[in-house]
Amino acid sequence: MFAKKPIALEPGAIAKALAIALLSGSLLAACAPAEDDTGVAADQPASAPAPAATEDAARAGAAPEPAAAGGTVGGDGSEIQLDPLTEPDVADADLAGELACSFSTGDARPILHATGVVASDDPAQGIVKVSGYVEPVRAPGGFDGMTKDPTFTGQGKTIRIVETGDAIGGGESPPRPATLTYQRADGASRTFEGRWQCGP
Repeated sequence: MFAKKPIALEPGAIAKALAIALLSGSLLAACAPAEDDTGVAADQPASAPAPAATEDAARAGAAPEPAAAGGTVGGDGSEIQLDPLTEPDVADADLAGELACSFSTGDARPILHATGVVASDDPAQGIVKVSGYVEPVRAPGGFDGMTKDPTFTGQGKTIRIVETGDAIGGGESPPRPATLTYQRADGASRTFEGRWQCGP
């Protein structure tokens, strides 16, 4: 009856057709109602949330990121663990500098120790012990750069010290209340409360 003649499509026409199809699919997906991921079947009534939980969520405005054990927030969910440094850890690091600063929590040994040269542009050198491994960090400005809210950097980490109050006690180098915030490259962070002390 009729002879079928093959139709040849130009490459540009194929690309346009695919683009229109993808765009249409995206628009339809955006307009579709969100899935109910509460796990409750449509024919069963959902239980009402506890009033306190509803009030807390309303006050927060947005759900906070889940915290891993120990106060780590964000990232892949694994805990940030800083261990106290031992005397051999500090001695083996062979840090250059004439004066030191350290951050400690409670009465424990320091979890960050750094040394630097006074009036020097050479960075201060320090160490932290992350999950049992001693790792180097650096801060700009030598010793002077460490005395007020320094920021240390190392491979895959940034550590910020922020003093939160006046010196505790007297003497040549009294400790100051401070926080140490350890930020990992994957977005995880953990803040430690303690004391920042610099001097001989």
